[in-house]
Amino acid sequence: MSNELNKTMRRLLVPGAGHIMPGAGNALAARVIEGTGHKMMMMSGAAVANSYLGVPDLGLTTVTELAAHVAATREVVGIPILADADTGFGNAINVRRTVQLLERAGANAIMLEDQTFPKRCGHFDGKGVIPKDEMVSKLKAAVDARVDPDLMILARTDARAVEGFEAALARARAYQEAGADFLFIEAPLNEEELLSIPRHVPGIHLCNMVIGGKTPLLPRETLAKAGYSVICYANAALQASLMAMQQVLGHLGQHGSIAGVEEKLMMFAERQKVLDADRFKELEKRYS
Repeated sequence: MSNELNKTMRRLLVPGAGHIMPGAGNALAARVIEGTGHKMMMMSGAAVANSYLGVPDLGLTTVTELAAHVAATREVVGIPILADADTGFGNAINVRRTVQLLERAGANAIMLEDQTFPKRCGHFDGKGVIPKDEMVSKLKAAVDARVDPDLMILARTDARAVEGFEAALARARAYQEAGADFLFIEAPLNEEELLSIPRHVPGIHLCNMVIGGKTPLLPRETLAKAGYSVICYANAALQASLMAMQQVLGHLGQHGSIAGVEEKLMMFAERQKVLDADRFKELEKRYS
């Protein structure tokens, strides 16, 4: 299935398509993403770190932990998955293994970024970036390592915060020349920068809408018109679930019941529908 989904993702990612790509930190969130009609999703490194380890996005997850999350998600959804591989978990040789692991796990695109290790969330302060030539080598290793040439490599640069906007554009061009299939300049600081990126570096671009982050939040239509192929909401699902959990559990602790916050909870039957429980009932009948 993954090879067909690789082709699907390549077909969908054209300049100006403006596809919304929500992020997930686990297979449950991925089910919700698919169930609400989205055509693609991201396995967000930040969401995995937050939901699996309960820690900030500081490069604390491992490549095998990420691959396990991708594999679990691939088992339950039938839409393309972009796997956030952070810095590739090491040098160019490590990047080869990272790409191989994630491709076998079922990723249809893999994102690699040019931060120093340990990386930080793209909207945190204090980031650093590796030399441009080192990142070019990592991308060449990623392209060489994939088995299916339709598996897409996304090159992300965090240079805007470190070296400035023009330097970030120059890196994006170099990464494209190195074989990256699409590009992501993280954390532009204003609307003019955000909307000009696809014009400065023609190709397939992803932008990241971070609620509470450094980049202005613009509507899908505006971003598509500017040329963006993908509009990523990497942590909207996580932030929504965190808010609901805080509110419901805080209310429960204070009042001793959920009376008054029932509308914030999914009922049992609906939860089982999300989990595709009927399919497992049919399997039980088949094998009983």
